[in-house]
Amino acid sequence: MSGTPTALSDRPRTRHLDRRLAPPQKPRKLVAGVALSIVAALVTVGVSRFLPGVSPVIIAIVLGVLSANIVTLPAALTPGLSLSSRKLLRAGIVLLGLQVSLADIRSLGAPLLLVVVAVVAGGLLGTVALGRLLRVRSHLTLLVACGFSICGAAAVAGAAGVTDPDDEAEEDTITAVALVVIFGTLMIPLVPALAHLLALDTVTAGMWAGGSIHEIAQVVAVGGVLGGAGLTTAVLVKLTRVLTLAPVMAALSLRERRRERTGGATDRVGGNRRRPPIVPLFVVGFLGMVLVRSFVAVPAGLLAAGQGLQTLLLAAAMFGLGSGVQLRSLVRVGFRPFALAGLSTVLVAVLALAGVLLVA
Repeated sequence: MSGTPTALSDRPRTRHLDRRLAPPQKPRKLVAGVALSIVAALVTVGVSRFLPGVSPVIIAIVLGVLSANIVTLPAALTPGLSLSSRKLLRAGIVLLGLQVSLADIRSLGAPLLLVVVAVVAGGLLGTVALGRLLRVRSHLTLLVACGFSICGAAAVAGAAGVTDPDDEAEEDTITAVALVVIFGTLMIPLVPALAHLLALDTVTAGMWAGGSIHEIAQVVAVGGVLGGAGLTTAVLVKLTRVLTLAPVMAALSLRERRRERTGGATDRVGGNRRRPPIVPLFVVGFLGMVLVRSFVAVPAGLLAAGQGLQTLLLAAAMFGLGSGVQLRSLVRVGFRPFALAGLSTVLVAVLALAGVLLVA
């Protein structure tokens, strides 16, 4: 990996290797941690009802961080929290597909669809290049690139599941998710203010919001400020970015398999790393849900239930991830990852703005 090792990267790695060498956890030892994640998710859903525009997923990350830094969680909860951050996250990504309709995306028109593809591709490649210039660890750079270019924390964790199936570098995932929350939240007041300064009409501002902001919930918050057609357009453009999650994850999986064949991805404790499938199962499930939403007349009640369950699963997963964040360790990550996150945010925002101005 590139860059100078940090305290954050060194400390957890030993813990994760020890966990991999240890015998598999018995199901009953996982129950407490998983149950806590789900209860925390239910709490965040309730709290979000009193905080309009604030997603339970964002609240769950904050709650997880607070639980790890204000109180000391029992060690017995760790296996279940770790399981939640991986398995429940992937289940939530699968259900995320129910929000994406190919007909709605097609209605945006070919020019805007090309802009979205260009934003995602440019954001990925540009962020990776910036990471090399800043000498940020290559794996962390890749996770930031996916999160900031595609769909925030879900893309970070999805990419981590492909590139780090044995959780050797879970600290990179935690750092990237924290950066998504920080910089995506900063975008909520900035995008409407800049859209006003640039005299963008509501629809164009919505296109820009959907093409540049990290999380769906953050896009919805900005769309609510824009109002009317701005909200609808912002969400549709963002969901189009979400759809690119599937091909990007498949490409990353093929890349990892090539590296494994050429000896570039060997296990740190001696054997070969677990080879990722050509198309990860959660990506297959995500695409399946997209097809269901696109070609099956799903009742509105079932769609609402699916969206509620998706939110609950993602919130539980984000609580699990947040509970692994030690703020003192995050500070010791240093300036470079924060600089990368800031530059990546600006890069994606500029690419999106240039694109929507061309097609508006």
